[in-house]
Amino acid sequence: MKYICTPISEKTIRELKVGDMIMISGYIYAGRDAVLPKMVELVKQNRLFEYGIDLQGSVIFHTAVSPAGVGPTSSNKLEIESSIPPLSAAGVKLHLGKGALSVNTIHDLDQYGSVYAVIPPVTALLGSKTFEQTVVAFPEEGMEAFYRLKVDGYPALIAAAHGKSIF
Repeated sequence: MKYICTPISEKTIRELKVGDMIMISGYIYAGRDAVLPKMVELVKQNRLFEYGIDLQGSVIFHTAVSPAGVGPTSSNKLEIESSIPPLSAAGVKLHLGKGALSVNTIHDLDQYGSVYAVIPPVTALLGSKTFEQTVVAFPEEGMEAFYRLKVDGYPALIAAAHGKSIF
């Protein structure tokens, strides 16, 4: 088991291998198909600072945040998977979700020094490991807004790193 705290360093990413079990703690971001394309636009427009968002060394969890808790959504949805390369280029080091990614996206992760991890759909467990949730952008999207979460001990499995994949 490897324990990772945010923000994540380049060294930590280089040391991760496909199949590594990890535990993530610290502040992470949460968003899914309704909001991740909007985040890409904020990156392109150099406007992240307007929302107090710093993606350097960050984690983005592909999820919505609802009263029922958080659980992963499929990362290979077009709106989500197409956001992975530009958000990685903007500093995201770990994308967290579920499902297989395309060969092209795995290549892009490697190019930008980022990795992808899958997390089991265990909403109750994740709820007990989430200590803060704050909307940081696009509140009009409701539970699909862009959130910052404070977590302690999110379990995950590295599914794509350094051009390799478990899929």
